[in-house]
Formats: sequence, C-alpha cells, structure tokens
Amino acid sequence: MNWYENMNLWSGFSEVLFTPERARAAAEVVASSPLLAFPPGSRVLDQCCGVGFFTEPMARRGYRVTGVDLHRELLERAAAVCAAAGVKASFVQADVREHVTPEAYDVVVNMYTSFGYFDDHEDNLQVLRNAHRSLAPGGRLIVDLLSKETYASWAGTPKIVDVPGGMVVMRDTILDDWARYRTDWTLVRGDRAEHASLICYVYSAAELREMFAQAGFEEIECFGTLDGGPYDARATRLIVRGIKARPA
Repeated sequence: MNWYENMNLWSGFSEVLFTPERARAAAEVVASSPLLAFPPGSRVLDQCCGVGFFTEPMARRGYRVTGVDLHRELLERAAAVCAAAGVKASFVQADVREHVTPEAYDVVVNMYTSFGYFDDHEDNLQVLRNAHRSLAPGGRLIVDLLSKETYASWAGTPKIVDVPGGMVVMRDTILDDWARYRTDWTLVRGDRAEHASLICYVYSAAELREMFAQAGFEEIECFGTLDGGPYDARATRLIVRGIKARPA
C-alpha cells in the first residue's frame, strides 16, 4: 500500500493535518486572494480536496465546486462541513491519476502541497494532463505547493508540533539528489508513540513550469504567495497558474 492510500495516516494525524487554524486560513485566502477570484458561477474542480478546507469557502463564494479525493472518509467530512455551512458542493471518490471529465470545468485547483504524491514522475504529470482535459477552453489550473527552493530553506531541522495531550515530531530526509523527500512523523502521547512516513516529489518552479507546458498549458505564471506576489527570495509558497488555450 502506498502511503497516501493509508487512511490511518490521515485519521491518526488528523490533529496536525486538519487543524481549525488551517481551515480559517483557507477561508481567508479564498475570500481575499486575487488568484482565487473567478467569475460568478464558475465550475471548479478541487483536486485532492481532503476535508474540504478550500471546497467549502469556494462554494460559499458561489462557485459550483466538485471535490475529488481518494478517501471516502475525508469526502464525508468535507460534505459535512459544506452542509453545516449551508452550501452545496459535489464530491467524487476517485484517483486523480484517472479522474477526467472532458471540458467540464472553468477552474481546477490543487492546494496545500497535494501535488507530487506519486512514486512515478509520469503519474504526477498525468495529474496535470487530466486537469487540462477536464478544463473548458480558456480555463485555468492553479497548483499551490511547497517548492524545492522554499523547502530547502528549512529542510533537515526536526520540528515539533503540540497536539492535545502530546506532540508530533517531524523529521525530513532528502532523497534521490533532491528529486524527492521523506517526512517521518511520530505522535507521542504519554508512553505511547505512533509512526507514519510520507514520500513526495519536490519540484522547483522551473521544473513545474515545464510540466505545465508538457501537459498543454499556456500563459504559465509563477507566484510566491496566494496574494499574487512574485516568486522570489521572499516567496513562502509556489503557486503556478496555466491556461488552456482557446481554439484558434
């Protein structure tokens, strides 16, 4: 079983992955980011939507949102969040390497470093190709992740995150000459410890820009914040946006 297929990771470390602070931050970003401001009624596909941190606030803005994720349990949580907020969204349980709905969306988003999960680089590229096929002409893809450049500024230093009744220790290891990294997590509560690991590709801006081009996108731009700031030495994230060309 690949790490991202293991629901024990998502549920066991839920207090770190799906915090109320992250939910509030996502809602604030959707409300304020010019990169996430779309025409009213836009059809939006939220790839790897998880518990709906971005699905719900985008639906609240009046977009017609579909969230896709591999795990039914996460989709159920996302649906419950939307129901509690009184907004409508659709949810599909599917593998993003396979999920395609030709020309069904105006926007595809992939947020919070949910890109790069697959062991084969070509599978990660396929996720972009599927997004391209699922977009209507003129539609846009937005991928938000922690890039190789920003990750390098702090990788290697163990991190400790407090959780109720304990803590999570996180340690990163660089793999394959900076092609991938492994993060090892240890949740400690009293005399009990739980362990989990995940391995992801880590892409530079130049590498991801080239992948967008290979997937068929044009007018590709890189940003360093979801406010639309430049991708430079002060960048905290890598946000890449590409457009599916309209027919000539």
